[in-house]
Parts: sequence; C-alpha cells; structure tokens
Amino acid sequence: MAIIGHSLSDTGASPACDVETGSFTIDENSRAASSKLVIATFNIRYAVGSFLITGSLLRRIGLRRPRRRPALVAHHISLAADALSNGVRMPPADIIALQEADRCTTRAGGRHVARELAQALMMNYARAGVDLPPNEAPQLKQWYLDFEEHLSPGDAGDTGVALLSRLPLVRALRIDLPWSQCAWRPRLALAAEVFIKHKKLSIFNAHIDPHAGLADQFAQHEAVLQRADEANATGPVVLLGDFNTLTQRSCIEVRHLFESHGYSTPLPTGTATWRAGLIRLHADWIFVRGARVTRWGVARRLSVSDHWPVWIEIETSTGANEDFERHDNEPQ
Repeated sequence: MAIIGHSLSDTGASPACDVETGSFTIDENSRAASSKLVIATFNIRYAVGSFLITGSLLRRIGLRRPRRRPALVAHHISLAADALSNGVRMPPADIIALQEADRCTTRAGGRHVARELAQALMMNYARAGVDLPPNEAPQLKQWYLDFEEHLSPGDAGDTGVALLSRLPLVRALRIDLPWSQCAWRPRLALAAEVFIKHKKLSIFNAHIDPHAGLADQFAQHEAVLQRADEANATGPVVLLGDFNTLTQRSCIEVRHLFESHGYSTPLPTGTATWRAGLIRLHADWIFVRGARVTRWGVARRLSVSDHWPVWIEIETSTGANEDFERHDNEPQ
C-alpha cells in the first residue's frame, strides 16, 4: 500500500493545510483486477444526524446534550459503514468521497469521522482539512443556510473533505478553492488517483460554497476542472461532491458547465439528495468523463446526515457513456 502525500501520525494531529493519509486495508488488490468500480459521494455532516433544522432550534433554546455527542457520532459512523458496504441500500462502495468530515471538533464529539469510517470499512483514506481563520466568526447570510452548527473560532478540530478507497490512493492533493462570500468557511477540494487494470482513474471531491452566488460557484468549479485537465487529459475522470445547487437554475447551469467540458452524469436534474422536513433538493452530483456508467442510485432512508449517499457504478474498459440502470432504494 502506498499513498503519496503528507502523512500524519496515528493521533491525527497536524496542520489543516496538510493532506492526512492512512490505511486500514487487508487485501488492497482484491478490486484491482476488476474493470468495474462503485463510487459514492456523501456529505456526512460530521455524522451528527439528519435533523438539521430541529437540531438548530433546540440549540437556540438551550437544549443541548454535549455529553451524548461522542456516542451519537460513533453510532452514526457505524450506520454509515453498514450502509456503504452491506449491499442493501446500494452496492458496496469501492471509493467514497466525503464532505463535512470533521476531525476532532466539538460538534463531532471529538471524533475523527473520515479516519474512523475508513477503519470501519477497512479502507485507505486521504483527508484535507479546511484552514479556518482563527478570529473570523460566522456571520448571518441567507436565512435558510443559518441552521448549521458552526465551528467556534477556537475549536481545536477542523472540518474537511476526504476520499476513502479499497484501492491504493496515489498523489493525494488538496485544492484550495477561490472564495469571496464566506471568509469564516473557506472551501476546498481533494484529488487523488487509483489504478484499476493498469488504467489511471482520477477522482476530484469538491465541497462548493452554498453562500456564494452562481458566478462564484462557477469559479470554484472551474478551479477543479482546470486541475482535472492538467492531471489527466486522456484517462477516466470522476468529479463529484456536494455542489450545493440549491435552486433549479443552479442545477441546470452547473450541469451545462460540466457537460460543456465533456463530462456527463446519469442523475436527472432535480434528483433528491438532501432533505430537511418535507423539503428536497438536488445538492450532490457525480460527473464522469472517459468511463461508462452502468448503474446509479441514491441510498435513501439513512439518518446519518441531512444528505444521502449518491453512487454510480462505472466500467473503465470502455470510454463511452451508454445505457445505465437506476437503483434508487426509495421513491423520491
């Protein structure tokens, strides 16, 4: 097993600007001979659960149970590991892109979400943490985005994005994204490569700013697209993550942006990947270039986060995107 990047000790203590890597695999070559991979994206919301609005309202009136948080997050990590591997809601994942993967934050009960999930799944992992400004307190923005549990400026942990894989991750690289609207929460992406049947597959996991306007969101996407073009001009590429497309227009425009760069997605515009109460939004996406998508789905009925895992199965032995099957485990 070889992961190229900035390694950390088992304690996980390191500056947020590093890429943390680790491995819990036993047989990392078990999937290397196959030409098919199941790839998922999941904003795990620091494994605190699905009650975004309810949880916010309870915190505001002082009803908090901080001593319960470590056990709650550990339970949700276990639920996520089962959902991503047991084949009930979705096929067992080979590669998982995580967003809001907190490391030792107060809101995550001091848990290292990506590392503990990788350990439960016996996977390799790479993680990049957001370099939070030390004295920049969160500010009120759009009211419908103000339910999140913010990180305190003095929190010892950080949030970030991660890639988990049954195959070795190579050249893990953090990509700091441009921003103008959210100084207290910079955004970033994480890139890595895996090799399947001696073919290089490039993966780019991005968490796009929901506070930004469409033009600023496009600037963040363009930064990732440019890196993808620089990294791999001919091999298969997968771009995925929480793109925070919170309106029908943003869904349509972001889809057009990626398609204009030669990428495609099996997800119909408007597919529900996020929920709060009766509200459903299409926030999470997977785009592919140079590989055939054979099936896809959304792993619903999972209470780990306000998002659901979105997954695809790709065939890398051919380059064209042909017919594919949808496997949602619950109607929208």
